Amino acid sequence: MMPTEADLDSDDMRALQNGEDRALDRLMTRWQNPLRSFLFRHTQNEAVALDLAQETFVRVYQARARFRADARFSTWLFAIAFNLARDNTRRQYRHPTESLDATNEPIDSHHAFASAEEQERTTAVRAAIADLPDDLRAAVLLFEYEGHSHAEIATIIGASTKAVETRLYRARQQLKKALVRYIGK
Repeated sequence: MMPTEADLDSDDMRALQNGEDRALDRLMTRWQNPLRSFLFRHTQNEAVALDLAQETFVRVYQARARFRADARFSTWLFAIAFNLARDNTRRQYRHPTESLDATNEPIDSHHAFASAEEQERTTAVRAAIADLPDDLRAAVLLFEYEGHSHAEIATIIGASTKAVETRLYRARQQLKKALVRYIGK
């Protein structure tokens, strides 16, 4: 029987805790794309997403001794990333800057081949998600784009499962209003 991704993650975290630094490389290879995608959707800035993803793995390495063997690595990883993204949002709000080399293009720009209508819809959805309050945006991104369960999201963002359900409901209501032109209601 093939080991699951969770089994591989647990094995690699045990190896990392036991001093095998190459285990971090395996974790990074497995998780860098989903993590960068989540962070890009959260920040809407590829350069910031890349920096936050790198900082997340630095924090994983620094906190490796505190990882519990019974915990799910992906939940722990996304909790670290979420906290870094939230701190970044707060910092940007307090000290706004505009980078000359920052790009707002997504990490994989497959949308270049989409029709103008699809591009407009995609842009509208991204803008609507970006306009959500931070707590609602995080819940939507983790559930809809990253596929985390309500319980995992609750652990990541430090809220109850019921609070996650409420945030998802409120986010969907706000998105429906913002995207009424595209959903026809």
